[in-house]
Amino acid sequence: MANILVVDDELGIRDLLSEILNDEGHSVDLAENATQARSARLDNVYDLVLLDIWMPDTDGVSLLKEWATAGMLNMPVIMMSGHATIDTAVEATRIGAFSFLEKPITMQKLLKAVEQGLARSTGTPQAQQAATAQSNGGAVPVARVAGLAGVSVVNGAQGLPVASITTTVEIEQGPLSHQGFDLDRPLREARDGFEKAYFEFHLAREGGSMTRVAEKTGLERTHLYRKLRQLGVDLGRNKRG
Repeated sequence: MANILVVDDELGIRDLLSEILNDEGHSVDLAENATQARSARLDNVYDLVLLDIWMPDTDGVSLLKEWATAGMLNMPVIMMSGHATIDTAVEATRIGAFSFLEKPITMQKLLKAVEQGLARSTGTPQAQQAATAQSNGGAVPVARVAGLAGVSVVNGAQGLPVASITTTVEIEQGPLSHQGFDLDRPLREARDGFEKAYFEFHLAREGGSMTRVAEKTGLERTHLYRKLRQLGVDLGRNKRG
């Protein structure tokens, strides 16, 4: 469906994102640092790039700036980081990043961000309709920041990106308090929500014991760890002291 470049210095994250995107039918190239990303970008045409911020040679924001200065930022770039601040996210979007994902990245957030990025890249009617609706509302978003609560970047009166930060509060329920699920949403999102609640329930009941949870759920420990990371389950919260 699309050619995607994943740039991240962590092997586990590269493999996980590659597997998810391949399952969705995309063609995925991998780079473990900025040097490999530069080479891949010169040799190939990509519909989308997933770019980590903290890398050992050159950080992702600097690489993004290089591409923008060289006129090579002609594809949506989604920034990724587990330690970035709001200022970093805003800086990236000012340079030209399409959106920002905070690690750990769930399958739901990843696929939604990729879908939105590819929609903008291909100029589909759905993307154009969304842009028109947003324009009628008085502000055209140029980026989405996922994971950093309440941050959005819009075009100001002079056409410059302006950060708008609002405060939101999420009420977190305990892992045993799931009474139902919102079924009025796409199947993939509903499935991810159920699976996260399912594993949180068993982790809480077994006191965070991965061995017992693996036995209860019928999964290999390695696959279980991978699944929990993919869903963004907090493994430390359910451990007994």
